[in-house]
Amino acid sequence: MALTRAEIQRKSDEKRGVKSKAYKLPIDIIELIVELSAKTGKSQSKIIEEAILMFNHSLK
Repeated sequence: MALTRAEIQRKSDEKRGVKSKAYKLPIDIIELIVELSAKTGKSQSKIIEEAILMFNHSLK
């Protein structure tokens, strides 16, 4: 039995240890994420990941 595209994506995400999550953010923050992504060549997800890790580190 062939897997659906959604099933293939779910298995791939599980294998890579990632999960989709949606947040509502102010437009200016979204624009900043887009700008930082373009400037650095990093994905928007990576920009957010690094920001969260830096914030967590600052709390220690």
